Amino acid sequence: MPQPPVVNKKMDAKTPDRGEEPLSPLRVIGRFFEEQIGWNRIGFLLSVTIIAVAAMVLYQILKDIDIDEVGRAFREFDTQDIVLATLFVAGGYFTLTFYDWFALRTIGRPDVPYRVAALAGFTSYSIGHNVGASVLTGGAVRYRVYSAWGLDAIAVAKICFVAGLTFWLGNATVLGLGIAYAPQAATAIDQLPPWFNRAGAVGILVVLALYTGWVWRRPRIIGRDGWKVTLPGGPLTLLQIGIGIVDLCFCALAMYVLLPDEPTIGFATLAVIFVSATLLGFASHAPGGIGVFDAAMLIALWRHWQFDKEELLAGLLLFRLLYYIVPFALSLVILGVRELVIGLRGTPPSPPPAASDAG
Repeated sequence: MPQPPVVNKKMDAKTPDRGEEPLSPLRVIGRFFEEQIGWNRIGFLLSVTIIAVAAMVLYQILKDIDIDEVGRAFREFDTQDIVLATLFVAGGYFTLTFYDWFALRTIGRPDVPYRVAALAGFTSYSIGHNVGASVLTGGAVRYRVYSAWGLDAIAVAKICFVAGLTFWLGNATVLGLGIAYAPQAATAIDQLPPWFNRAGAVGILVVLALYTGWVWRRPRIIGRDGWKVTLPGGPLTLLQIGIGIVDLCFCALAMYVLLPDEPTIGFATLAVIFVSATLLGFASHAPGGIGVFDAAMLIALWRHWQFDKEELLAGLLLFRLLYYIVPFALSLVILGVRELVIGLRGTPPSPPPAASDAG
């Protein structure tokens, strides 16, 4: 009877199982950070670092600020500019409501009317912008609104995901196109050479084109188990990008009309600076990006374009009032009245029978 082959255990221990693929260097690094450090800690440290750097920069810029000059600049704003900025802010928040409207149709709930999507979109973004941790705060507000229409936590999570995808596609497109056209605008913030920023912008546009082509070919489903989302196809992805671009352009226009008249700066340049500063504020997780957004705008526009410091600060304060504080107060009033009405009725309004979630 033939004897079984002798296995060299030392060699066998060193030989990888043929069924297992060797880990790539990136996966090894990712596993190390996940197991030894933790991504949550990395995110927390990144946020603290951004806020600390922004605080030091703000101190250096504002330590010799003339408060009286800021007040004078604030009082001397042209009424027409304030009205225009208010209209642009309103246009931005109106566009934000289509993030939720689009997301509802993506997950298979077109029965939820636009007015509900508008309520959830406006209140969740305006509160999330100001309170911070917008994923949690915005998601909680959305759940409170959409649960009355039969959407559970998973469906609301899908809405948040699709709305977030629209946000990032719009930001990537604006930054890609804007930096490719005006790379010096990004240089004013990241201090990298214009050619390097332009190359990065081209890379962003290539990735966007590849992603659009990927979802255009056939339906793409991501997720697992009970959490699956069918990504919007090619034409709908272009619509997503369009919604994001319009939103960002409205916001940038509001900031643009509040800038001092001199020196002149192109809108594309301002849009790149504005979106970059906004994303830095978003990464800091500070409420309203306070301090971080302002420091980035001051660095770019005061140091590199030589805007008057006091007039620029007055414009930033007025923008913060129009874009953050007023919508936040309005959202609290709207939600407060809604809760009062629900309390008086005893139960939330009965929605029509819920359609099954698709995707």
